[in-house]
Amino acid sequence: MSRRQRAAERDAEFADYLAARQPALLRTAYLLTGERAEAEDLLQTSLAKLYLAWGRVRDKGATDAYVRRIMVNELNSLWRRAWKRREVTTEQVPETAPHHDDAFDGTHDELWQVVQSLPERARAVVVLRYYEQLSEPEVADVLGISVGTVKSQCSRAMATLRERVPAHLHPGHEEDDR
Repeated sequence: MSRRQRAAERDAEFADYLAARQPALLRTAYLLTGERAEAEDLLQTSLAKLYLAWGRVRDKGATDAYVRRIMVNELNSLWRRAWKRREVTTEQVPETAPHHDDAFDGTHDELWQVVQSLPERARAVVVLRYYEQLSEPEVADVLGISVGTVKSQCSRAMATLRERVPAHLHPGHEEDDR
């Protein structure tokens, strides 16, 4: 097989992966960042890095985990950059079209606002553990921390969420009213 044919095959594989997984990865990026534009930037950067490494990804079944690891590493790099903390003023605010994600029909907006109030590391643990439904060892691997740290971060985050979540969002709230 020629180099050109291998490149075309690799590009087709990557395009198929994107078509199947990009919406779910964008939701994960959004949950990690809390902002649509930042999520799109984070995912675009992560997918660009994935594309560059696509030929070296041996286990295609673990590609999502690989991308999540890239996203978390990129996000950690963004948190560390000093320019991220600076505000830039402008005369005009750009107009953007609202985005509607079918996975978020509005009923969970209030809950995700509370999740967004968590510190970055705790939010990443909660998103990967409960939204992505990764096991504790998988979350530890993605974040590059120990399983014990995942457990303690998750426990503290859940305790914080229990305190901050409005009463009407607690499970069983409607049954109490009957």
